[in-house]
Order: sequence, then C-alpha cells, then structure tokens
Amino acid sequence: MKAVWYEQNGDADILQYGEMADPEPADGEVRVSVATSGVNPSDWKRRQGLTNLIEFPRVIPNQDGAGVIDAVGAGVPESRIGERVWLFESQFQRPFGTGAEYTTVPSGHAVLLPDKTDFAMGAGIGVPAMTAHRCVFSDGPVTGKTILVTGGAGAVGHYAIQLAKLGGATVISTVSSDEKSRIASAAGADHTINYRDGNTVEQILDLTNGSGVDRIVEVDMAANFPVSQTVLQSSGVLAVYAAGSSAAPTVPLQFNSTNVTVRMVLVYDMPETAKSDAVRDITSWLEQSKLVPFAGPHFPLKQLKDAHVAVAAGTIGKVIVDVNPL
Repeated sequence: MKAVWYEQNGDADILQYGEMADPEPADGEVRVSVATSGVNPSDWKRRQGLTNLIEFPRVIPNQDGAGVIDAVGAGVPESRIGERVWLFESQFQRPFGTGAEYTTVPSGHAVLLPDKTDFAMGAGIGVPAMTAHRCVFSDGPVTGKTILVTGGAGAVGHYAIQLAKLGGATVISTVSSDEKSRIASAAGADHTINYRDGNTVEQILDLTNGSGVDRIVEVDMAANFPVSQTVLQSSGVLAVYAAGSSAAPTVPLQFNSTNVTVRMVLVYDMPETAKSDAVRDITSWLEQSKLVPFAGPHFPLKQLKDAHVAVAAGTIGKVIVDVNPL
C-alpha cells in the first residue's frame, strides 16, 4: 500500500511517502480501505513531539478517517465487510493511523457511516465532534441553558455550536473577524461577538440580561479566563479542551460565582462511557442529516505533509487528505 510515515519526531519535512506492506487485522480488529484521512492539531503536535515522543519505530499519522471495511480479524462478524465507516483513535497507542491506503483498528473504532454522509465529512468527525460532545454534555442536558463557545470558527467550536443547539441551548460564540462570525452563525450560533472589540463581558451580560452563561466550551483558557471568571454563572461549567499559550491564570482560580466546575477535556482518555455516548449521538444525528460538515481544503496522500502544515498554520475548515477514491 501507499502510505506516509515518520520515524522520528520533527517538522513536517520528516514525513516520508512510499510503499509499505498491507496491514492485516488482528483479533477483534477490522481493516479499512481508507477513502479520506482527517488532520487534527493533535496529529501534527504528536509528530512534532510536542505532546508525546514517538513510541514506535515507524508511525503513520492521523487519528481520524473514513472508508470501507475490507477484512476482519477473528471475533468480528464477516458481515462487517463492505460497511462504510468513520474512524476514531486510529493512531492512539498504536503505530499506524489513517495516512495510508489501509489501516487496522479495533472493531468498535470503526463506526457505521450513513450512506447519506460522504467520506470527507466522515473523516472530520472523530476528534472535533467527540471533543465537542464531551464539552457540551459532560455535566448533563443543556435544554434551556446558555452556552458560550469560544473560537466558534474552529473545528471543535463548529461542532460544539451544532451539538449545543441540537441539545436545546442558546449559543453565544466569540470570534476574531467578520468572516469567522459568518462561519459560527452558519453553524447555528444565536449570537456572535468579536472579542477584538474589547467589550466581550459587557456584550455577553447584555445578551443574557445580566445573568451570564451556564457553560463555556473553551479553546484558550489562559487568554479568555478574565471573561470566563466574570460571565460564568454559579454551578456553571468551564469545559477546557485547549489551554492556549498566554500566561496561565493564578491558582486557585477565582470566579465571580460559586460552585463552578472546571473540566479539562482530552478526547483520547475520555471515559469509555463518554466515548460511547458521543459515538451514539453523533451517528444518530448523521443518520438524521442534522450535522453539517466544516468544509476545508483537500490534499492528496502524497501531500499529507502540506496538510499538516496547513493545520499548524490555523487554516479555517477541516483539512482532509484524499487517499482512495471509493
């Protein structure tokens, strides 16, 4: 098979493109002919060595993807062969991800992809949509609540807005430009605020009649904490999936309200029940055509390096690698 891999941590230039042996599914696994591979920030950070050092002699990057099951290991029903699936955690604690024509994953990590959902969208679900699900719903239903989604033009923010609306919440999203405001609004945000205007707290309080928000889905805890500590209601939840690069807020964290929960979210080690809940709900919404994709640039497999560079540069939209034209 054709694949992209690296054998040491480093910049995108360490990625190599070439031929490798086709993998075979082990017990409890399926092999997937990969149609599309999604690139997440965690993929290039793992390659770079920023979040963990390389754990295997050779690594094929990328956690998310979509394709068709073409072989199964012992213990997996042969009826799964031919299924269209979306993949998550393909390269978590494993050497080979979706940056290749074939990949093998535990059967439960290959989730039925509805016929009406294309492979490009399927490759953009795993990390961002499952992270968003945990941030939005980790502390119970959101019906009638007000949720602040910071960075609503990012991949997680895009799905957090959609999921919160599906859950019955009112959504406020902070963005940094008119273009990003349009993106967040298209995802379903009821209100958008350009935080560069400098009066974010005042605008949030005006929109909520002074009461603030029930939950915050946070992409940059350090930079946004002065807003969060002011607008989060008592018994509110600050769900943080990225800390940012600014100076960290002083510990213990001081909020203007009481009984606040700060939840640090990392999709890879979410409780298995949380992963199962996310997979169930996301798949159901896909079947009902209730989720919209976060369209972004596409790259061929041999240019996976450029896809990593694009994500690291903050490209808007989900970056997809087209692997096999299935």
